[in-house]
Amino acid sequence: MQVDVNTTPSSLHADPPIPRRLQLSAMWASLTFCYLYGDYFGLYKPGKLDRMLDGGGPMGPASQGSLLVVALLLVVPGLMVFLSLLLPRSTARWLNIGLALFYAVFVAITMPGAWWFYLAYSSIEIVLCGLIAWFAWRWPRPGR
Repeated sequence: MQVDVNTTPSSLHADPPIPRRLQLSAMWASLTFCYLYGDYFGLYKPGKLDRMLDGGGPMGPASQGSLLVVALLLVVPGLMVFLSLLLPRSTARWLNIGLALFYAVFVAITMPGAWWFYLAYSSIEIVLCGLIAWFAWRWPRPGR
């Protein structure tokens, strides 16, 4: 094994830089998990399951249309895990910024009057959305 004499011991253990696409993808994955766990813990609120059994949905009475809207809202962050890696840089950058800001506002609108666990998840989700938008905004141009 050949050792580079110019390599310092601390640089031997330095982490390699993480590509921006992978950073964004990981943040979308984290955001998706927060949404899933927040919704899961919401099932423990007293009366929640009874309302669901009586036909109540996340946005009023459950219907095919209302459940489709909720499904589309929740599928996008999961798709962004993949799309952040796949789409061309410029498209991925603007989509990350736009969707992250949209979801941050959407989550903030749902916070008033919420239970503490939901406020905790929502706060983390808003921070993640802010980080996604910031990292996408600061995405280095190719060749720099």
